[in-house]
Amino acid sequence: MNFNVLSPVTTSELLDQISENQDRNFRFGAGYTDLVIELKKQPHEGLTVINLAQLKDEKFTGISDSEKGLRIGALSTANDIIADVTINENYPVLNSASNQLASCQIRQVATIGGNMCTASPAGDIANALVALRADCEILNSSGKLRTIPIDSFFRGVRETDLGKDEVLRSVIIPFNSSRAIASGFIKIGTRRSMECSVVSLAYHIQVDDNNRISKAGISIGSSAPTIKFTTSACEYLIGRDFSSIGKFDVEQFAERVLAYASPISDIRASAWYRKEVLFNISKSIFENH
Repeated sequence: MNFNVLSPVTTSELLDQISENQDRNFRFGAGYTDLVIELKKQPHEGLTVINLAQLKDEKFTGISDSEKGLRIGALSTANDIIADVTINENYPVLNSASNQLASCQIRQVATIGGNMCTASPAGDIANALVALRADCEILNSSGKLRTIPIDSFFRGVRETDLGKDEVLRSVIIPFNSSRAIASGFIKIGTRRSMECSVVSLAYHIQVDDNNRISKAGISIGSSAPTIKFTTSACEYLIGRDFSSIGKFDVEQFAERVLAYASPISDIRASAWYRKEVLFNISKSIFENH
């Protein structure tokens, strides 16, 4: 593979390089877990890679509180997320999704931005962030920042809302408004961790002082062209006593989750199998807590 590599250190250098390469074929690289494989399969002539791995900017690399919530830089790795105490204690769904991403070696370099910008419907970290209702901070080559809901970030298979002159800087997860009683990530695959999921489900449920569900985030992966937030299923839970949810309610909830699925049949699983698995793992949220 022959391509030109640019390695900005400051955000100013990065924005200049984005601006200067608008009429060229360029890609961003950080952990390179997806990009190298892609370029081996389909080499690009005259490609320029803007290497983000050397960038020194806390907004891109750090994990910190902001006014709106917990900010996670797009260059944070899966291992950075796993090691963060705040995420582990308050957002177990994100910790679990990061822990189930590929292998230990890949988790050391794979970034949250890469997982999102690949825009795969099977993205593990991306699925957790959809369940958490994260916002995306996007910076353009002029230094202008825009923030959009993560639902608006994913436009289709391998397609995002990013313009050619833009880069994902960070994501912001809203602070929990109450106690998170159930938060986790369920990934079903033909092999554990090392393969894309056949189907996945991320959930983050909060309760008030009376143990009634005050907020719910449920999203599904590998079940549609994009990761789907299951609005109807989440709304069905609001106001219910978490400890008193019975079999009928669980079945109704799982049916509402399934309504957002439009899976395909491929070499890994049939559409029928994906729906059956999704229905069952949706019910297991309440069986396991």
